[in-house]
Amino acid sequence: MELSYWEHKSWFTHVDFTIIGSGIVGINCAISLKEKYPKSNILILEKGSLPQGASTKNAGFACFGSVSEILADLEHHNEEEVVELVQKRWNGIQRLRSLLGDEAIGFQLHGSHELFPMEKPGFYEKCLESVPYLNNLMEPIFAKKPFVSNSNLFGFSNIQKKYITHLLEGQLDTGKMMRSLIQKCMSMEIPILNGVMVEEVVESNGGGIIKTADFEFLSKKVFVATNGFASKLLKSETVKPARAQVLITEPIKNLHIKGTFHFEEGYYYFRNIDDRILFGGGRNLDFETEETTAFGETKIIQNQLEALLRNMILPDHPVKIERRWSGIMGVGSQKSPIVKQVSESIYCGVRLGGMGVALGSLVGKELADLAD
Repeated sequence: MELSYWEHKSWFTHVDFTIIGSGIVGINCAISLKEKYPKSNILILEKGSLPQGASTKNAGFACFGSVSEILADLEHHNEEEVVELVQKRWNGIQRLRSLLGDEAIGFQLHGSHELFPMEKPGFYEKCLESVPYLNNLMEPIFAKKPFVSNSNLFGFSNIQKKYITHLLEGQLDTGKMMRSLIQKCMSMEIPILNGVMVEEVVESNGGGIIKTADFEFLSKKVFVATNGFASKLLKSETVKPARAQVLITEPIKNLHIKGTFHFEEGYYYFRNIDDRILFGGGRNLDFETEETTAFGETKIIQNQLEALLRNMILPDHPVKIERRWSGIMGVGSQKSPIVKQVSESIYCGVRLGGMGVALGSLVGKELADLAD
């Protein structure tokens, strides 16, 4: 496709900042850049008709780390690193709420609950015993001890008798959040071009050359915010794709479950939304297959999600599944995001480790700050 004079002049001439990816990180990066450089010419490129990846596919958890997740993180990071990571997640959610407002993102503070299957009593006891230690570690972040134990309030089956509740975790409406972010972008006159597949970004004198399937153009600075798809454009950074499969039930009459829930170190997670149960996870059943950028579902994971739905979450409520989908996250050997300058004109904010809702707003701002 050859660009017309009008197309080239209106969108691809004198571009100051180009952001690749219109998800949470990309849009927050664009907003921060526009606030700092109000006269700049900013462009966002998105390969999908909607933000691809995980930003419109996630479960809408405003979470910072369960007891079992933090204990797992402490096996690979020191205390200071883990505290810093949880602090970033907390700061990211506060930034998102401040930027858009709770109503615009459907934010609700119902707390979260970590469940423990019956077949792992030793692991359950270890987590319970760790609560005082982790409360002391996390109290400076939250200005209170975040973890408390709770009885099985919602009548789940085949789990230990106590949950571990995080009092300050919440939930939001992913669709409302992304629509609000896009509307904020539009109000600031930042164009988002959908259906543009970027194939390569090349450092050049005076900026980065962005090569798409149909055309190429020069941008003074380029910001890669494609998370799970980052390895295509960032050959030197270690970001592995991780597919997350999700299902949602039809509406359930008199559904009393409220809050966010997770178990198996966060590999399974569910919540209430619109009188339904949204349930996702199971990547740990088949890590190799789920290390992919291809959207889709597999029988092994979907069958397990349905079995857990019947036998643990809703043992007395036969339900039907209305919809299934998947999202692509970006993970690596380290939980901390990669926010860095890659070359003279190219920057990246990727590898959000399945915590994009919490981290995305802050990572977007940190990415924009690299342009100073």
